[in-house]
Amino acid sequence: MSQVNIAIVGLGFGAEFIPIYQRHPQANMYAICQRTEESLNEIGDKYGVEKRYQDYDDVLRDPDITAVHINTPIPNHGEQSIAALEAGKHVACTVPMATSLKECEEIVRLSKANGLKYMMMETVVYAREFLYMKELYDSGEL
Repeated sequence: MSQVNIAIVGLGFGAEFIPIYQRHPQANMYAICQRTEESLNEIGDKYGVEKRYQDYDDVLRDPDITAVHINTPIPNHGEQSIAALEAGKHVACTVPMATSLKECEEIVRLSKANGLKYMMMETVVYAREFLYMKELYDSGEL
């Protein structure tokens, strides 16, 4: 199976996923998107992600991006998921899926109609506290 080119959108909590994707053999941590240029470049430099966007629409126009992982503010989840599915991208989105039943139904309809995957991600397993405990365990401190 070939690698999936991932773009993470929203780098507050979303940055925590970069090393996870970088370690996955079927994922290519291809691009990141953040409105704030300083934060975008700081995180891009830290993790060695070269492809950087400040505009979500530019992410959707990039033909090399296979899937987007949305970690933006909750009110944007539905509209951004719908836009990605309309652009032919697979979508992973942190909870909640959307803020209206209409948006949820449209996400389901588009993913089926376009043959795309949509994953609503419960991310608590990647909370900083759990990652810190894992780090302590992996280092032998626990």
